[in-house]
Amino acid sequence: MQPNTLPALERFLHALPKVELHCHLLGAVRRATFEDLARRAARSNPRADAQAPPSAADIEAYYQRGDKPVGVLRVLRALERSLLATPDDFHRLVYEYLQNAAAHQVRHAEFFWNPTGTAHVPGLSYPSVLAAMRRAIAEAQADFGIIGRLVPAIDREAPPAAASEMVQWVIDHRCDEVPGIGIDYREADGPPRAFVDAYAAARRAGLKTTAHAGEFGLPADNVRIALDELQVDRIDHGYTIVDDAALARRAVDSGIVFTVVPTNSYYLRTLPPERWAMDHPIRRMRELGLRVHPNTDDPTLHHVTPTGAWLMMTRDFDYSIDDLRACMDNGLDAAWIDDGTRRAWRIEWRAQFDALRRSHLEGV
Repeated sequence: MQPNTLPALERFLHALPKVELHCHLLGAVRRATFEDLARRAARSNPRADAQAPPSAADIEAYYQRGDKPVGVLRVLRALERSLLATPDDFHRLVYEYLQNAAAHQVRHAEFFWNPTGTAHVPGLSYPSVLAAMRRAIAEAQADFGIIGRLVPAIDREAPPAAASEMVQWVIDHRCDEVPGIGIDYREADGPPRAFVDAYAAARRAGLKTTAHAGEFGLPADNVRIALDELQVDRIDHGYTIVDDAALARRAVDSGIVFTVVPTNSYYLRTLPPERWAMDHPIRRMRELGLRVHPNTDDPTLHHVTPTGAWLMMTRDFDYSIDDLRACMDNGLDAAWIDDGTRRAWRIEWRAQFDALRRSHLEGV
């Protein structure tokens, strides 16, 4: 749907300048691209170590999102283990993701990439893939005006030694396009305390840090460990902090930002449909005064765009226009950009937000 044919609220939200701080590259793969990679793998098996590629039926299931979606992690693993075979594959994924994001006025995108899953495959070493992704970032900035930044993420389902190895790759190949690290995959399989050493090494090297914590209904103590022991600069998800009043007050006082995901599949699976929006922790996070910023997470797999993520904040969780302005500020504060850029964008984006709000309210 073209922006000028959208309902008024969506037009307003589409036009807002945005940062995207919580998106997984492999969860942003276009369906046509996924199908191309699967056909190539079925035809030529370019990776000798690869598992059988997903079938057409598998791909159809991956891209069918129901009310209680499952299977996203299987998609990511299928890409890592079967389909990605050359640095140019990563170039294509990065360029297409940034093109999609820029179409929704995302000006700056920080997105996750898990090097551990492919770095030991011949031809897919960390430096070779990084070079291809940096090239895609430069081309997307020239073509669409969007700034892309990579966040290599620890695979918490791999041993802690693999995390330290990944951090060392990042340190050995420092570049502006990689300002920091993160951690993702199933939280129960890799509690945050197991990765204290890797995070300490990243901090010593001057890297920024973030971590998925409190994502799958696990205890708020995981969020506390990410804050106190990993000493992260921001938290991805963090929902179970609402269960610990003292920790929530600490987070409010510190001003740390939570990059939340309105389409998070855990709560779609576990909350009754008739209560989902009312009982979702994103609503409670606002009530507690926590600083949040909405993101897409796995946009093509979740069937959501940056505009759609912002729309869900107001449509489903009752965030007001003023709340959304605060979310915009939160995103700028949490983004891994220099302070001069932050100050300039805050002035420019607030002015744009206020002008768009006036036009929106006049047209309603």
